[in-house]
Amino acid sequence: MSVLALGEGLYEVESASDHTYLVDLEGGRCTCPDHVFRGVRCKHVRRVAIEINEGRTPPPGERAVGCHDCGETVFVDENAAGPVYCDRHALRSGDTVVDRETGDRLTVVDVSDLRADAVRIQATGDSVADYATNENYASDVPVVGAVYPHATVAPNGVVPESLRVYVFPRTRLEKRPAGRGRPATA
Repeated sequence: MSVLALGEGLYEVESASDHTYLVDLEGGRCTCPDHVFRGVRCKHVRRVAIEINEGRTPPPGERAVGCHDCGETVFVDENAAGPVYCDRHALRSGDTVVDRETGDRLTVVDVSDLRADAVRIQATGDSVADYATNENYASDVPVVGAVYPHATVAPNGVVPESLRVYVFPRTRLEKRPAGRGRPATA
């Protein structure tokens, strides 16, 4: 039997006999004769539950999408906006990344929900997407704030002016795997 998540807790199940049934998992209902006429919990409802437990089908309230970088299937909230990244490619504060344009190493300080074409760079007035060195990168991806590891350290700590945060389109930065000297590849 194949299972297709339709959203809102509904699943389409195609049986071995080429019949297709609609399963409402949250309601525990199915359109098959076993459930409709006999009122029993049918094999289609059980199949959906198995597929969810095995991680092959998203649970109610979630949908399956491909990772923006590698295409790996990721389950996200039904209303989540893209792009979506798998655990291997998701960026979080503290992650080390490499600028694909320059090869420089940076540390992520923030990952915004705002798109690169919606965030303005104060110094130029351009959007992050329109900035000259970002023209080859997607404009519909989140903006990532990162710092270069060349902060000035004084006797009482880091000099704040030396920790300037630069913003990049997410696709311009490549995550470095932990303990490795080279960037991760998709």
